[in-house]
Amino acid sequence: MKNSINKVPGLGVILVGKRKASLTFVCIKKKACEQVEIASVVTELPEDVQKAKCGWFSSCEHGNLAMRGREPLFIPCASLGCIGVLNQCSVENLGKKAVVIGRSMIGLPTSLLLQVLILFVSKLSCFNVIIRLNHMSFYIQRHHATISVVHSFTKNPEEITCEADILVSDVGVPNLIRSHWLKPGVVVIDMGSMLV
Repeated sequence: MKNSINKVPGLGVILVGKRKASLTFVCIKKKACEQVEIASVVTELPEDVQKAKCGWFSSCEHGNLAMRGREPLFIPCASLGCIGVLNQCSVENLGKKAVVIGRSMIGLPTSLLLQVLILFVSKLSCFNVIIRLNHMSFYIQRHHATISVVHSFTKNPEEITCEADILVSDVGVPNLIRSHWLKPGVVVIDMGSMLV
């Protein structure tokens, strides 16, 4: 892009505190930016700074997403990105079995979003529920997939994952999911923050 229009896209990150998982995530993003020649800027703030809700859900936001007739004010960007990938690849979730491995601040809202079909739209046209986020419009339509969440205390997780039509892993553990955990044709998205 720099050669053609003399501009470079960029990624800005505000990092609050020194959580290891957050540091790892930001490091991965910086390396990815370098590989594709995107500028990246990281602003670090102390743990005790006044936090604004931007990338995570409060308990109220979880409830708003889970309940019919209510819509969240914020959708975590990683979870929304996961759903965006499914939409871009035309993966239907209506009536599908979806399994999320991990119940973190990303895994839990992702499991809730898999029960909702989010269509990215550019016009308001005939849609009835629109949320404006970061200057983009989203139409939210409830298309409940059957969701299972697998976590560290789940017994025989492979029995659950081998039924999945859609599997999302958010654990950051390399090689956790083995081929015998998956059925043919399953769509797998790895949202973990571990360099492999």
